[in-house]
Amino acid sequence: MKIAIDFDGTIVEDKYPEIGRPQMFVFQALKELQKEHRLILWTCREGKLLDDAVEFCKKNGIEFYAVNRNFPEEEYSEKDFMRKLDADMFIDDRNFGGFPGWSEIYQKISNKAVEAPKKKKWFWQK
Repeated sequence: MKIAIDFDGTIVEDKYPEIGRPQMFVFQALKELQKEHRLILWTCREGKLLDDAVEFCKKNGIEFYAVNRNFPEEEYSEKDFMRKLDADMFIDDRNFGGFPGWSEIYQKISNKAVEAPKKKKWFWQK
């Protein structure tokens, strides 16, 4: 499963543009999830602020499959750039119902309580 994860307010407390303190259990949960899933960092940070966030995660043992793109080699131009990711799940502090915390997120994903949605078939596919 491909999981897109926000940075500010989700991996760390929201102190943008600074890097806040890590959320409780975040790096333990991400390390376990990374064993079975592709993790994509999905954030509005750009430039040095993005580099700092990626480096912060690296220092804490997490290297993402991709950062703000669907796969590492994805190329785009400013005029063709689309921020929509092809992910099965998005973890963000601004989702409906708020951020439940990494303990609950990890439990639901690892216990298969939350599964990747089945891809819709078009009328011509069988």
